[in-house]
Amino acid sequence: MVRKQYRIEPRREELLKRRASELGISEAELIRRAIELVGRTPAPLIPNPAAWKRLEKVMEERAKMVVPQTGRQWTCDELYEDRLDRFSR
Repeated sequence: MVRKQYRIEPRREELLKRRASELGISEAELIRRAIELVGRTPAPLIPNPAAWKRLEKVMEERAKMVVPQTGRQWTCDELYEDRLDRFSR
């Protein structure tokens, strides 16, 4: 084992002592388990503001596009109702 020393706030020391006592393990063991847990947890994605700006620009351009109408005579709600009617028998 490698010896390490860290400084923590009093409120965290209280939490450490209480939780170690509840689990019936030493404070050092609790810290080792916490390190293992953190090591297995994937790192959160870091937001990329430049990427969001590029996406926003693409979305604005797409919103300006003129899309020809399909001429359909039905709505999504009508399809859903028809589906419910057919499969609820």
